[in-house]
Amino acid sequence: MLEYKSVSLANQVFETLEKSILNGTYAIGEVISEKRLSEELGVSRTPIREALSRLAEEDLIKESPTGTIVLGITDKDVDDAFEVKRRIEVLATRWAAGTIDEEHLGQLKEILDQQEFYAQKDDTEKVRDLDTEFHDVIYDACGSPVLRGILSPLHHKMLKYRKASLDKENRIIDSVEEHRAIYEAIASGQSDKVETLMLVHIDHAYQGMKKK
Repeated sequence: MLEYKSVSLANQVFETLEKSILNGTYAIGEVISEKRLSEELGVSRTPIREALSRLAEEDLIKESPTGTIVLGITDKDVDDAFEVKRRIEVLATRWAAGTIDEEHLGQLKEILDQQEFYAQKDDTEKVRDLDTEFHDVIYDACGSPVLRGILSPLHHKMLKYRKASLDKENRIIDSVEEHRAIYEAIASGQSDKVETLMLVHIDHAYQGMKKK
């Protein structure tokens, strides 16, 4: 059952359902109904209906004669998303190195410290959630709402795949070390270096996701 937050109930329902789809709780091809979701979340059907409409706009679900079907994120979607990240995220990181302020630098440092703590505990879910925050700070710091609007949704939509990558042997430690190197390059304004570091980080994450 959802706990009350300051955001609207419809937004809470949307965020909960989106995360459940992206992390695989609701599997691709699974049929979900307003009635079922209403009972599971303990809310009326009105916010469920609003959330489902938004999920359909994001192509995470679709309507069919048998009901609402989960589309989720496919392997092809991941391939496409990483091709976009290779081309655009390196640019966002380069721009961040040239424009970042002390507030965003402090946020990156705090996230890194937490990641190192949870990596030592082998808590992949916590490290993954902090990874989301780390990249979002870079997107914010790059100074381009356009790039942030492209990159942040892509990164968020790969929850399940990013956790699978971190579960691979040594990847959780390597990922945090790569973040540390990216942070240090951003902090020292090394635009060329940080672009290379981010590209390597993206490729390593992708390779981890593709390993069976």
